[in-house]
Amino acid sequence: MHRILLREVVIDAPRDTFPATRDFWAAALLADAHQVPAHPEFTALLEPAARSWVGLQEICGGPARYHLDIETDDVAAEVARLVGLGAEQVAEGRTWVVLRDPSGLLFDDVPAESPWFAERAREVG
Repeated sequence: MHRILLREVVIDAPRDTFPATRDFWAAALLADAHQVPAHPEFTALLEPAARSWVGLQEICGGPARYHLDIETDDVAAEVARLVGLGAEQVAEGRTWVVLRDPSGLLFDDVPAESPWFAERAREVG
């Protein structure tokens, strides 16, 4: 058995609109925007008015969109479960797997890292 939790909402913004999008969402959610030093394409909104983390990702192509990150203590098992439910595996990142839901929306399955994972995660089994 493993556990899962919706960890983060990620706002994917094209490079040409990224600064305005970052500034808008930081102000809208009363947060401070901080670029992630190890991965400069990502910006974290610190202390947003939200229950989950909110981040931004600068994308090189395609339209603006949102994607969700589902964290788990067993990425391989969760990917298999989601594919069994109708998702399609699209790609693999450094530590995460990109999937597409039945309507075509992208989302990521990521390793558990949030400080509230143990408290809020639900068991799959």
